[in-house]
Amino acid sequence: MIELLVFDVDGTLTNGDIMYSSSGEEFKTFNVNDGFGIVFWTKYLGKKAAIITGRNSVIVEKRAKELNISHLYQGVKNKLEVLEEILRKESLELSQVAAIGDDLNDVRMLKSVGISFAPQNAIQLVKDSVNIVCEKNGGSGAAREMIDYILKKDDLEEEFLNAWV
Repeated sequence: MIELLVFDVDGTLTNGDIMYSSSGEEFKTFNVNDGFGIVFWTKYLGKKAAIITGRNSVIVEKRAKELNISHLYQGVKNKLEVLEEILRKESLELSQVAAIGDDLNDVRMLKSVGISFAPQNAIQLVKDSVNIVCEKNGGSGAAREMIDYILKKDDLEEEFLNAWV
């Protein structure tokens, strides 16, 4: 059973575009359906989620808090190493992890976890390295697609439905 979800940000929770204002302020767009699924996972199921990303962003910190994501690591070079640190803290195994990523810096981690996903717009090397390639692009519901797949696989769909009716 999956106990920890791991998300990359740019290209996975967002479409990968980074916009800057003339004053240098950074903008990112997140998908509300992705967020809804993550909140169900963290708040209603009480399970763990992590963001492990190569960039640093105040926006990502804010989004992680909104979604009750317990582990946030930014500016990461070796994502697998950070994931292994999280697993030690949480007393979990790699087999209990589902992860989604879209680029080269995600591959080692994606190849190590119990089940791995890539958004439709991931680079081909990543698509070739994961268990499941989502139908949706990053920032357009790929993370939610991953969560829905896991809820079905782990027989938690009914619990998801009952939380909202």
